[in-house]
Amino acid sequence: MNSWLAIVLGSIAVFSWKFLGYLLPARLLESRMLSKLAGFLTIALLSGLVGVQTFSGNGQLEFDARIPALLVAALLLRLKSPFIVIVIVAGATAALLRLAF
Repeated sequence: MNSWLAIVLGSIAVFSWKFLGYLLPARLLESRMLSKLAGFLTIALLSGLVGVQTFSGNGQLEFDARIPALLVAALLLRLKSPFIVIVIVAGATAALLRLAF
């Protein structure tokens, strides 16, 4: 499949889902169960993305500077640091480790 065709089809799909959201009744969107499900789904998808981007490369499992950077980010998150500090320190950790090795 052509890359541009995939991008256009993906964009149409995302736009259609967003547009359909405006057509739903307000009582459905204010549902406690739906908002809880949306929160859990967001966490699950983000966790999956972090896992795939951190531990895989070239179609196989890789252990490199991304793992210590993720651990530093988790520690800073636990210490309730501001998000921008977490991103900068974790990025600097990965960069310094790649420079050192």
